Amino acid sequence: MNRRQALKTAALAGVATALSRLAPSLRAEAPSPVPAPGNSFKHSVCYWCCRMPLDKLADAAGKIGLHSIELLSLDQIPIVQKRGLTCACAYGPKETRSIDDGFNRRKNHDKFLAGYEDAIARCAKLGIPSIICFSGKRMKDQSDEEGLKVCAEGLRRIMPAAEKAGVTLIMELLNSKVNHKGYLCDRTAWGVELVKRVGSERFKLLYDIYHMQVMEGDVIRTIRENHKHIAHYHTAGNPGRNEFEPQDIQELNYPAIMKAIHDTGFRGYVGQEFNPKRKLLASLENAVKICTVPQP
Repeated sequence: MNRRQALKTAALAGVATALSRLAPSLRAEAPSPVPAPGNSFKHSVCYWCCRMPLDKLADAAGKIGLHSIELLSLDQIPIVQKRGLTCACAYGPKETRSIDDGFNRRKNHDKFLAGYEDAIARCAKLGIPSIICFSGKRMKDQSDEEGLKVCAEGLRRIMPAAEKAGVTLIMELLNSKVNHKGYLCDRTAWGVELVKRVGSERFKLLYDIYHMQVMEGDVIRTIRENHKHIAHYHTAGNPGRNEFEPQDIQELNYPAIMKAIHDTGFRGYVGQEFNPKRKLLASLENAVKICTVPQP
């Protein structure tokens, strides 16, 4: 399964509709997520790549050091909250989930405004800090500069609701070379410029380390120079988008990358988003250990 397939599945799923009606009582009774170890990050995993029932994953998550299961629909969130976890980053409503058909199309702005305002309000009630969003795919009659302008126009309309609720929209940086051909927000510099033009603390970037290694490399320097515009990180090994343990043949030095992120002062969520080649829970536990910066 890839991200596009997962988004389609999430849009059709009604897995926890009944639970969502019970959300107020669940919020009142759910324990707080376990604290992050020491002065480190909080750890998360993207559900779409786990291939495990959500309740089973949530039951195991705390035991292996996870604090969050993310990229969930709003109706799925009470399932993890009931088990003492949170959702670091939620999907918006189904009309906003397309990677290809995003904010760079003005025709989407009205429906995105209505959809995100509703999702922001629901996330605020559930205590969810952020919602993912996408730029959309390049169009033949639109330059990257024009796409930047149009994305900023649409996002600025949503910021009053996000600012009032204290919920952050985060646009993911994705590679357009291997996984998402034609995706517009495929370079850090473009994403940073978009953050500046939107001009709100409630709009930032999701820096996916795997995707930006494919597109740019120079990960540590890029993070150091742009960290104030980044609200969330994703991980995976490259090439292959699989595990990144010492025995894996891949080019990213995650202990060094995590140390660099930690040194910027970031204490938010790091989300594992690799396709496991081995046993899922063992690989997730090892990834959490690799991404935990040792404390002096």
